[in-house]
Amino acid sequence: MRKKIAIPAALLIAALVAGGLYFMHTHPLEKAAAAPTPPTVPIVAATVAQHDVPIYLTGVGTVIAYNTDVVRAQIQGQLDSINFTEGQTVRAGDLLAQIDPRPYQALIDQYTGNLERDQAQLINAQANLTRYTTLGEKGWATPQLLETQKAQVGELQAAIKADQALIDAAKVQLSFTRLTSPIDGVVGIRQIDVGNIISPSTANGLVVVTQLDPISLIFTLPETVLPQIQQRQQQTKTPLAVFAYSQDNTVKLDQGVLGLVNNEILQTTGSIQLKANFDNKSGRLWPGQLVNARLLVDTRHNGLTIPAGVVQQGPTGPYAYIVNPDNTVAIRQIKVAQISDGQALIDSGLEANEQVVVDGQYKLQPGVHIVMLHGKAAQEEAAQDALQAPIP
Repeated sequence: MRKKIAIPAALLIAALVAGGLYFMHTHPLEKAAAAPTPPTVPIVAATVAQHDVPIYLTGVGTVIAYNTDVVRAQIQGQLDSINFTEGQTVRAGDLLAQIDPRPYQALIDQYTGNLERDQAQLINAQANLTRYTTLGEKGWATPQLLETQKAQVGELQAAIKADQALIDAAKVQLSFTRLTSPIDGVVGIRQIDVGNIISPSTANGLVVVTQLDPISLIFTLPETVLPQIQQRQQQTKTPLAVFAYSQDNTVKLDQGVLGLVNNEILQTTGSIQLKANFDNKSGRLWPGQLVNARLLVDTRHNGLTIPAGVVQQGPTGPYAYIVNPDNTVAIRQIKVAQISDGQALIDSGLEANEQVVVDGQYKLQPGVHIVMLHGKAAQEEAAQDALQAPIP
């Protein structure tokens, strides 16, 4: 009986085991069988563009006035009137102030009276000389009398010339009572008020007039770029273009031309000074203003550019994350020629139309799967990336 019971029990256990194996084979557990899905990282991507790219040499410079004149008095006198408003634009010859002209007009009147007196005496002396000459021809006047009269005529003629010279000098002095602008420009802060005595020794003069149109910019570049500039000047035979930008490089202020490269290198800094001239029609350049200067020395035809945010710095130099066709990323070493206006010019390492990662690099590793964001999602990712990216 025990053998008969044991055999069916063994068969039942074997059947259960076989059924379990069959069930495990035909219905595997999802958690055990399903392969783990690799995580995807959201990124913002851009395409490597190809177009003509200007090559700049960038330096820092200071705007200087084309001409600056301190309006000073050339005579002494009391200021009768101020004929300008501070900050006003004036033209050469415009009246700025008037000095009391009466003392100088009185001198002119005095010298004019002397001239008229001497002219009257000369007429009388010449008439006497004519009479004495007639008498002398008849023997009724001595030669000495004739010589004396001739001398008197010559003396009066010289006196008339002196009188006229004094009048001319007094008229010049009178013209100095009108203080006028020597150049076109903008007047600054008035240094003296109406009613005060002004003279050539007045320390600050009346006002400073600054010419703003045109205007100049003096900036510096490393001396190592001098051969490049000279070569470009010889090739073009025309002045090189210079662009003035704000200190944060976000606003283009004006475009001008290179005037000169200074005739010596600054030994203390190893740099060269350059002077550029601008029309400054918009008035956006101001004397003393600190600006960034860009000297255009070449144009790279069919150059490759990417957003500046693509460029990352590593132990071996700059690199970029590129997007593979299977939506994974890889690191690519690159060589950057310049970064300007938010765009990086690439010398090597990338090809046209390749996809590169602009934002989200701090979450990436080579081989990671990515999903590219567009539109508003891309903007949000860029903002989040800027907040969470590690500080270099």
